[in-house]
Amino acid sequence: MTASLTRRWSAIVAMVVLLIQPVLAAEPQRDPLIVFAAASLTDVLQQVGPLYTKQSKVPVKFSFAASSALARQIESGARADAFLSADQDWMNYLQERNLIKDETRADLLGNRLALIAPRDSEVTLKLARGTPLHQALGANGRLSTGDPDSVPVGKYAKTALENLQLWQAVERRLVRADNVRVALMYVARGEAPLGIVYSTDAAVEPQVRIVDLFPESSHAPITYPIAATTSAASTTGDFLEFLRSDAAHDIFTKAGFRIVGSVPAPSPALRRTHDRE
Repeated sequence: MTASLTRRWSAIVAMVVLLIQPVLAAEPQRDPLIVFAAASLTDVLQQVGPLYTKQSKVPVKFSFAASSALARQIESGARADAFLSADQDWMNYLQERNLIKDETRADLLGNRLALIAPRDSEVTLKLARGTPLHQALGANGRLSTGDPDSVPVGKYAKTALENLQLWQAVERRLVRADNVRVALMYVARGEAPLGIVYSTDAAVEPQVRIVDLFPESSHAPITYPIAATTSAASTTGDFLEFLRSDAAHDIFTKAGFRIVGSVPAPSPALRRTHDRE
């Protein structure tokens, strides 16, 4: 190739680069969706999020904690596009304050309440009225679960124990954890001989085992409602839709959750407002 031809090709390449650069610079960078979700959904949503991003090119960031803590953060003005609660009460809390879009609210998942022990524990119990739960704790052992005053798993646990007439015997020996994963950790570390968590939490922690499942009649159904917040980005509707896809359902069911409902299609109002693309 002659020197003049080389220079000519170099000039063409330089011109193409100059023409492409403005187009690349104009490519909008999407803000991530911010999803507040109950701590018990940590593992499954960390799998669902990347699948959604791969399909939509919209990044998702999750904040996991007790539903009570997340609802109060949203009430205080924290930025969130969607909320996944581990019970109905905290979704009701936001709905009563007009902080979610009512038309997007739906129940998505179900779960079971489980009594757990460290993996090497020899405790055996069948949960029923009169079960000697306090005796199984030993002389100084504590029962780990979420704070019954606010954390959903603790509220379910208190109701179940009351209905089985076991609450009075163990109330003063409760470890009131900030969320279900903290309650799980206490048992996994051997710091509590027994704990009450969701069955899906027990399934992801190899250092614990399920002693027994609570009768479903002993407490209200464990359901996970989901909704877009009133300040949700326009892409939130697509994310809610993705949660009812086969791909998402496969992840949920493999983890032990039950599919109990579907997320409604996003409303036109949701798509029109608060566009952050």
